[in-house]
Amino acid sequence: MKLANQTLKYLSISVLVVIALWSTIFYLFMLEVIHDNIDEELENQKRLIIQELASEAIVSPDLEFGINNYKVREISEQQAIKMQNVYKDTMLYMQDDDDPEPELEPVRMLTTAFEHKGHYYELSIINSMIEESDLIKNLFYSVLILFILLVVSIVSINRVVIQRLWSPLYRFLDQLTKFRLGKSGDKPAMDTNIQEFNDLQLAVRTLIHHNEETYEQQKQFIGNASHELQTPLAIMINKLEMMAETGGLQPEQSNTIAEVLNTAERLVRLNKSLLLLSKIENKQFLNNEDLSINQLVTLITDELEDVAAFKNVRINVDQKDELNVRLDSALANIIVSNLIRNALFHNMEGGEVNIAITENTFVVANTSRQAALDKEHVFSRFYKSDASSKGTGLGLAIVQAICSLYGFSISYHYEKNQHIFKLDFRPE
Repeated sequence: MKLANQTLKYLSISVLVVIALWSTIFYLFMLEVIHDNIDEELENQKRLIIQELASEAIVSPDLEFGINNYKVREISEQQAIKMQNVYKDTMLYMQDDDDPEPELEPVRMLTTAFEHKGHYYELSIINSMIEESDLIKNLFYSVLILFILLVVSIVSINRVVIQRLWSPLYRFLDQLTKFRLGKSGDKPAMDTNIQEFNDLQLAVRTLIHHNEETYEQQKQFIGNASHELQTPLAIMINKLEMMAETGGLQPEQSNTIAEVLNTAERLVRLNKSLLLLSKIENKQFLNNEDLSINQLVTLITDELEDVAAFKNVRINVDQKDELNVRLDSALANIIVSNLIRNALFHNMEGGEVNIAITENTFVVANTSRQAALDKEHVFSRFYKSDASSKGTGLGLAIVQAICSLYGFSISYHYEKNQHIFKLDFRPE
């Protein structure tokens, strides 16, 4: 989740909790104010009723609710002593002018006790809350609407403000994503007066400067190594070939020269592979373009037809779909070529290389007399399942390095006497 969205999420939750708490407290406060007003009116009615009943010679013991909205019930002295003013909300059947049938209506009731000429009575007074109920309902909806409007407004305003504040950082990150050592001219920069962003910009520029120096040193070393190693190796191979062509050599001498020549040629291949691996890891191959893996497979299999015929290995290609990817053409050729050559050279007499192409995957499987390879180390540098192999042990490591560079995934498994390598071109 983006930092701005994360900030907005926590801010929204905080605002939601604070305003919800405030709205609840405000609603309860207003409800208490309404009840206090009604209770004061009931208290005033109580005093008036008691004063009116004091002038009566006798109080009717079962005076029910009537037009005066109160009732009287005689009680004992002990009950009267224990009784205090009690206010509560309740429902009573009340007659409406427009409706002959009585209906339950909300009322506020005060229950108290008083003494009249040695007798004790319970007095219950009611006050209709129809208007107050409507007021409370309107108050509730008003608070709810205000709550929603406040939350939406605050979140919207903060979203705009946060986006404006964080926009320099997002542009800076976009520039960093597109920046390539040795290829990009302008360094990532952002125009802002926020101190933390300026500190980040300074730290990134310092880091880029150090990386550029290291990159140039590595690039220079790779170039020097390529030149300084290839030249003496080429001279050595040339002299060994001339010596091998010289007459009068003993068979043992010829065999020794041939072994040294093979070792020198292997050293040349090893040097080229290591230099290639270094260039890949330093991201010196990023001239990306849209390529068809189907066409590349057809081209490489055509080139290897003679080798396959010599080894008596049949190459089967199953193009289930068109596989188009965007990557450096040289690296694409290395991936496809290394996997197919690996399957061809580690095959057996009369074996097969089965290639399957789908919309997103490229699978190469080969028959072999060798058992399953070590999944943990098959893509490691210098890994060899056969110690007598003349390969450099870097072919699959190079494929793995290219996949890591582009975010592709490559896997190996052994099934039905076949070594299967599956390359998924969907980014991980």
